[in-house]
Amino acid sequence: MRIEHIRQRLRALGAKPLHEQRVLRLWAQALPQGSGKRRPEDFLPQPVREGLDALMAEVMGLVTLRSAHPGSDGSERLLVGLHDGQTAESVLLPRDGLCVSSQVGCAVGCVFCMTGRDGLLRQLGSAEIVAQVALARTRRPVKKVVFMGMGEPSHNMDNVLEAIDLLGTLGNIGHKNLVFSTVGDPRVFERLVQGRVKPALALSLHSTKPGLRAQLLPRATPMSPEELVDAGERYARATGYPIQYQWTLLAGINDGEDELEGIVRLLHGKYALMNLIPYNEVESLDFQRPSWERAAEMARWLHRRGVLTKLRHSAGQDVDGGCGQLRARDSVLPAHRKPVAVPVRLDLPGR
Repeated sequence: MRIEHIRQRLRALGAKPLHEQRVLRLWAQALPQGSGKRRPEDFLPQPVREGLDALMAEVMGLVTLRSAHPGSDGSERLLVGLHDGQTAESVLLPRDGLCVSSQVGCAVGCVFCMTGRDGLLRQLGSAEIVAQVALARTRRPVKKVVFMGMGEPSHNMDNVLEAIDLLGTLGNIGHKNLVFSTVGDPRVFERLVQGRVKPALALSLHSTKPGLRAQLLPRATPMSPEELVDAGERYARATGYPIQYQWTLLAGINDGEDELEGIVRLLHGKYALMNLIPYNEVESLDFQRPSWERAAEMARWLHRRGVLTKLRHSAGQDVDGGCGQLRARDSVLPAHRKPVAVPVRLDLPGR
């Protein structure tokens, strides 16, 4: 279901735009439909009031909580059920954040990520995306939403942008606190700047070498690192938000001096923040994270050369909720789509 479908159902009941906004605002903020300064009977047309309970029951059933897995750091991984029996995952983060999914599975196939192991099963509708936020808000406040869960947002552009528009208006979330994360697609830079809600942008870089990046992200749109950074810089200047570049640190693969020099070459003088994220363990894959001392040394080295860098502690690692670890644990998969554990090898010297 998309948000537009909810609007159409409300209009069929006789709702005007002001009535639609009230219903959608209360839903996105996880507030009862009877709350607010004006009582429903004093504001909503009678046919809308009479049909609202059934409609909202359907909307509230778009995602249901299957299980919750609290982490020791204050995060909480949520396994949510969808109407067709599939499942997705979202993660409540410390400091009032939420990581949401935009797809069931993912087609990019990043070799260090759990989500892409099963391929893409289906898109999430915009209403299913917002429903993750509404569900999370029944558990704790949500003031920031990052599209870094299951799926590649640029592969579900219309639904993701429709959800972002609602969350950034009626959903009471600041535009810079909505973070669109992508491996890169020219359509991202064309579409995001056109919206009335312009989210912050996180670009998954992972390597400054086109060949290595293609191995790590085998089905990403073939934008070179230089093209990605140039497009990101234009978006950053247009919105006033720095681009967050994501870099999963893989020992012996993308943590060498050559990559550090490449990062400086690409990002020095740019309106950018480099997030170094030590690799989170993924079952059956043989990648390793560098030592924390090495990761901290890399962050300091980049700082000294003028690249604003943060070394990230990925939340929820102890409950498989960290970066790259999300995968719907009990998805309804056809027999031929069941995941098979296969170690991944890259065509690199010394591996």
